[in-house]
Amino acid sequence: MDALAVLISGGLDSAILLGDALRRLSVVHPVYIRCGLCWESTELVYLGRYLRALRCSALQPLTILDQPVQDLYGSHWSITGKDVPGTNSPDEAVFLPGRNMLLLAKSLLWCHLHEAPNLALGSLGTNPFPDASTTFFQGMENLANQSVHGSVRICLPFAGMEKSAVMHLGKGLPLQYSFSCIKPNQERHCGQCNKCAERRHAFATAGMTDPTDYVSF
Repeated sequence: MDALAVLISGGLDSAILLGDALRRLSVVHPVYIRCGLCWESTELVYLGRYLRALRCSALQPLTILDQPVQDLYGSHWSITGKDVPGTNSPDEAVFLPGRNMLLLAKSLLWCHLHEAPNLALGSLGTNPFPDASTTFFQGMENLANQSVHGSVRICLPFAGMEKSAVMHLGKGLPLQYSFSCIKPNQERHCGQCNKCAERRHAFATAGMTDPTDYVSF
């Protein structure tokens, strides 16, 4: 594979995707889309730590692209930080409308303009949301390429994998610097939100020690 761009948020899946790519490839571009969500300032702190821990010749400087959504989402919990879905909330509670469409539109164009032929996402096959289907990703790839006569390819290395298998790929990576919380408290995982619960479950199911510093359980 040629140079790979990795759409990274700092969460477990994308962090593992980036780390695994660095084991195999000579040029890897981490790309972060900043949307103005309430957890992003803390997420970027952790992402900076993660990238420093992975520093090597293959790892290119972090690219941050701005795609603000406050004018779309208004008073949504992801903007305000109020009434954030808790530990026992269903997956549907954390669905962000158009999330992958917004992330991909800008990152695919960045890849085209910077001659990065492949863009990888850490999306799992078990993701239940409509913007995580194979049909959706293929459609976005086609549309973006059609708009610029491009040929960037979306890669989904984890599409056929269970979460526990992905977690095992992360063994040996500095996952203590990954970040999954949607209501951070003083730059720590709150321990009370939907994503913190998902994070704890991921480590437990994989039989791995959870290195996360949670405020509470």
